[in-house]
Amino acid sequence: MRFTTRVIHYAEEPDYGRSGDVIHPIHLSTTFARTDPEEPTGGFEYTRTSNPTRLMFESKIAAAENGKYGLAFSSGLAAETTILASLLEKGSKVIAHEDLYGGTSRLFEKVFTKFGITYEKINLKDPRNLESIKGLYQMVWLETPSNPLLGVIDIKEISRIAHEKGALVVVDNTFATPALQNPLNFGADIVLHSTTKYINGHSDSLGGALVLNDDTLFEKLKFHQNAIGSVLSPFDSYLSARGLKTLELRMNVHSSNAMEISKFLKDHEKVEKVYYPGLEEHEGHRIARMQMKEFGGMLSFRYKGETKSFLKRLKYFYLAESLGGIESLIEVPYYMTHSSLPMEERIKLGIDDKLIRVSVGIENIEDLLEDLQNSL
Repeated sequence: MRFTTRVIHYAEEPDYGRSGDVIHPIHLSTTFARTDPEEPTGGFEYTRTSNPTRLMFESKIAAAENGKYGLAFSSGLAAETTILASLLEKGSKVIAHEDLYGGTSRLFEKVFTKFGITYEKINLKDPRNLESIKGLYQMVWLETPSNPLLGVIDIKEISRIAHEKGALVVVDNTFATPALQNPLNFGADIVLHSTTKYINGHSDSLGGALVLNDDTLFEKLKFHQNAIGSVLSPFDSYLSARGLKTLELRMNVHSSNAMEISKFLKDHEKVEKVYYPGLEEHEGHRIARMQMKEFGGMLSFRYKGETKSFLKRLKYFYLAESLGGIESLIEVPYYMTHSSLPMEERIKLGIDDKLIRVSVGIENIEDLLEDLQNSL
């Protein structure tokens, strides 16, 4: 099955022996009765451990990423926490790309360093920087495109270098989604999603997911998913599965709208620079073309004027954190999503109060362009 057919039909065939539901029912039960004390009925015993609705979504998200196993969590950060708690020990070292979601940096720097896990940020857009690292590291962590500067990283080359050192590669695929990019195909070990974003797509469900192929890694992650307990609820599993079914259709419009807006902003006198991998002048455009089907709905730009007054004039771009919903959102990472980073680090990366990040929605492109034109 091709992508959209797969995410509609996989793990959701009608149960003709009972009701014949076309849509998988939401199983709200927290516990499951059995006839034998040694054998759970249908493999289900307690919803934290496994739930039929969550299992359906986990199977779908795995199929979407061309993976063998899927695991769903109560948030993207819960999924990240489970990776780190499951696979790293005291003394482990993580190499991460310098441009990361602020919550991920906070998790590394303010939480897991307390448990003896060290963390080093470098520029992974040039794989030679990873190759030059001396000593051992256990994990490489990256986003591509990255948040908020839309950096593009060569997943295949980074995976090759990391695996030579015996390290695992985790790719946060939230910006690209499985409709546009499949990191497992390029050698990554684990794919991470904040399903809150494009997977759900409607800004009404919080969640996270992991997809992988390795049996041993899956057993470790599955054990800690149950032991830590931060699992996706049955209702949020249903919402996430519903969103996944229209993901490719939505991403086509997100990408098309973002390309048009990038071209418009690039030529505007009040815009200093646009960060969007679909533009030929973007430093990562060649790699993005190799590993992405389209370039996604996220972009950032540097505004020459007074940022707050520009944002107040907008009508259709809501000033809000998060991304990936059908509606267009706009934000200033310096004050909002990346405010937890030390000011010196924000400035060093180029995340100042002139940088604006846009999650381009699926509204009519003419309305979005008019809104930006009026505000500029």
